[in-house]
Amino acid sequence: MATQNLSSAPPTPPVPAPAPYPKASPGYGKRSVPDQHPPRADDFAFLPERERYIAGYVDQLPEGSAMNIKSLAKCQPLYGQMAVGSALRTLGVAGHLRQARCAVGDGDNVRWVTRTFWSRTARDNEWWNTFLTAEAGHRLQQPEPAPTTPPPPWVPAEPAAPATPAPAPVVPPQRTAPADASPAYLALTRLGPADRRLGLSEDDCRELEASAAEWFARGVDADYLVHAVTAGLPATVDSPLGFVRKRLITKLPPHRPAAAAPAPQGDTSAPRLMVECTDCGAPGKAEAFRDGLCGPCRQPAHPAPAEEPGIERDIQAHVKHLREQLKLR
Repeated sequence: MATQNLSSAPPTPPVPAPAPYPKASPGYGKRSVPDQHPPRADDFAFLPERERYIAGYVDQLPEGSAMNIKSLAKCQPLYGQMAVGSALRTLGVAGHLRQARCAVGDGDNVRWVTRTFWSRTARDNEWWNTFLTAEAGHRLQQPEPAPTTPPPPWVPAEPAAPATPAPAPVVPPQRTAPADASPAYLALTRLGPADRRLGLSEDDCRELEASAAEWFARGVDADYLVHAVTAGLPATVDSPLGFVRKRLITKLPPHRPAAAAPAPQGDTSAPRLMVECTDCGAPGKAEAFRDGLCGPCRQPAHPAPAEEPGIERDIQAHVKHLREQLKLR
């Protein structure tokens, strides 16, 4: 007679050997948090099967690995981009990851990069808030050097004299922005190179220039605007013009206070770490998020009727179950 498996939770499924995984750009990617227990077979046993697989896969990735949905979906064989995105959202709710936008560099050479902080050990909201607050304070005291871009692989370490002079390559002329282009216009021209789904024409940029200028009037820079507009894109964008126009309106940052209080000595006026919503990518302070989600993503705009429990109520019940499991561990 076959012995039945009486375990309350099946073990984490084995992860097939992945293809060589891409490293993230300098400054981006996976960052493991401190004070984790050693790997165990039942690390993610309380998660659904898909989330167990993605969690086990992510846990084996080296530091600095690319953590965007597209890379994760491409380099493991079982799940596509939509499934990976849903799994990352659940892993954030379960307390295994948080995404944050970090400032690297100092002075005029500051860049914003997105990092995914990963914990094999599930953590509650209070632990994550304490960790991210301490991480932000550490960055204020010791700003990291800005990542440098390595030379292309085809550039030799030491130039060697060719045996015969080679003709200079013909470089096609490149179109440049108008001399009177505003910072808002220039920021819009960067959306296409950042993501092909948001490629705008010159007329599109002129049409959206006033909306983008409102962002600059509220104190943000071009890097902030480009990242906010391109974060969390759907698989396809039918109308880049309409999509960008909507995001410029719905994600418009708030006005800055007229007069800010003087910062303590050794502090800076701008934050160096902002948590990102695991679902929509909206930035904010750590205490404004719960389970890795911002307020709008935690509270759907159209909840299911009470008499007909729908998928949103099912998600809320699943989140409640995950929180209960975290308290028992």
